[in-house]
Amino acid sequence: MKMDNIDHALREFQLASHVRKTFEDWLAAFEAALMARDPAQIGALLHPDCQWRDVLAFTWHYTPTEGREAVAARLAEAQTRTAAHGFHLPANRKAPRQVTRLGVDSFEALFEFKTNCGRGAGLLRLSPAADGAMKAWHFSTTLEALDGREEKIGANRPTGAAYSRNFGGDNWADMRRKAAAYDDREPTVLVIGAAQAGLSVAARLNQIGVDTLVVEKWPRIGDSWRKRYHSLALHNSIHLNHLPYMHFPPTWPKYIPKDMLGNWFEFYADAMEINCWTDTEFTNATWDGADKSWTVQLQRGDGTTRTVHPRHLVFANGVSSYPMVPEIAGLEDFSGDILHTEGFDNGAAWTGKRALIIGTGSSANDVALDLHSHGVHTTLIQRGSTTVVSINPSARLNEAVWNEFEALDDADLVVAAATPPLVIKAYKAVTKRMVELDQEMIHGLKSIGFKHDIGEDETGHQIKYYRRGGGYNLDAGSSALMIKGEIGLLQFDRIERFTSNGALLRDGSIVPADLIVLATGYLPQVELIRRALGQDMVDRIGPVWGLGADGELNNMYKRTPQEGLWFIAGGLAPCRINSKYLALQIAAMELGKLGPL
Repeated sequence: MKMDNIDHALREFQLASHVRKTFEDWLAAFEAALMARDPAQIGALLHPDCQWRDVLAFTWHYTPTEGREAVAARLAEAQTRTAAHGFHLPANRKAPRQVTRLGVDSFEALFEFKTNCGRGAGLLRLSPAADGAMKAWHFSTTLEALDGREEKIGANRPTGAAYSRNFGGDNWADMRRKAAAYDDREPTVLVIGAAQAGLSVAARLNQIGVDTLVVEKWPRIGDSWRKRYHSLALHNSIHLNHLPYMHFPPTWPKYIPKDMLGNWFEFYADAMEINCWTDTEFTNATWDGADKSWTVQLQRGDGTTRTVHPRHLVFANGVSSYPMVPEIAGLEDFSGDILHTEGFDNGAAWTGKRALIIGTGSSANDVALDLHSHGVHTTLIQRGSTTVVSINPSARLNEAVWNEFEALDDADLVVAAATPPLVIKAYKAVTKRMVELDQEMIHGLKSIGFKHDIGEDETGHQIKYYRRGGGYNLDAGSSALMIKGEIGLLQFDRIERFTSNGALLRDGSIVPADLIVLATGYLPQVELIRRALGQDMVDRIGPVWGLGADGELNNMYKRTPQEGLWFIAGGLAPCRINSKYLALQIAAMELGKLGPL
């Protein structure tokens, strides 16, 4: 090795050693301050505008806190019951390093610690204060495992002794059939929905010893994806979409087609030994406050009804519920075909005909591309302003964290660390860059009268999703076709009403159509709760999804005002990350370590 290379390697080693020592010293001082339960001592380690997000470890909640005094006071108070200790830098996680985050030159590290009931981990970002001392401007604490309910993985995996040498008795398949039948017991947890949300939380619960049954209304696991429109594929990259414990094969495409994903869900449920009843629809449930359990009615595909009595009910059937069909003047007079996007498969039946699509979100544009590819004269009708983002390169900017870490758990821990103010700041910066990258496309859309926005506070499509579940298009090519005039664009406010043969415009002309597709979205999930559990339950729990006053999602992944009622929804990555925390809360309640809100 050349001398200059040796010198460079030595300097790198010395820098790494110095950075590691800086973090070890900070963590030691932090632990001492916690042990003293002294807000002033804790605050001395923090910047004035410090951000802290706790996920269960100190507060048993998703708790963002901002400002040195507030953070220090909350930590000192929570330490009395948490007894956090053993803070250290683990050898098996990403090494401390120098980074720039949200414009702040920082040193960043992942750490681990213990509490009085389990094991935690967190992210720590340090930067120099005015006095030269390294202080935290952002850190997180998350509960990763419960003592006595550790995941049955790795060295803790089951031995298989119950069936592997059970000659003359039940083998593995026999035991699985009996476990899934629930003839001799009640499930502790009933999960409604067997897509990414339901399968993720069921897999997590299984691995920490909580008996869980999943019900799925479709005949096969994965049908909730298979039965969507023919050309659907995921709009984000494969490497951030893995389910818990099992990565997708390395041979798979970057953007997974819907049927491939549906088949994987079916395989995953079998491999993860998830008890699932398909062709089974949840119809209603009532809560018994004295018995602390639900009475749930399930309609089986064979016409029978089964009643189960779980202690926990998890709705895992998406952000939305039933298709929303708005009242549109004259639509009932249309003599052609009317479909909601939920019922659309492909455009082959309308080749050579004309279609109007009401809506300009992702589903509307994907359907437009499918119809156009089948030779259908297609026009999108825009009702409100829409955020349009190219899938590549712009939407991929949101994947940056997962690109930085080889270990998925490390990336997930960093994602879970962000407080709402930091999330907003990050999305503003990313959206600004997206607009730069998509400048030509946006200019072209505006030139044809398309109403484009970048969110109410310039945070782009992702915050729109958290706030309202829609209002954006991850563009797969329809924008270019609109700009060229190959796909039409019509503003809804130009329409007087619909008639038997199309849309009557205010100027008296008619835009003819043989097909109208309603890409009008879905009713919020509370509509499902209203129909299944009643209006009183809706009034009791409040909104589901959307951002609350603290910037966190309403009633999502955490205890709700109704004991034993839980919600999980979102894309594959959020479900993977938050399924861990939801499962830990249920396990903690089963162990008597956590009570209802």
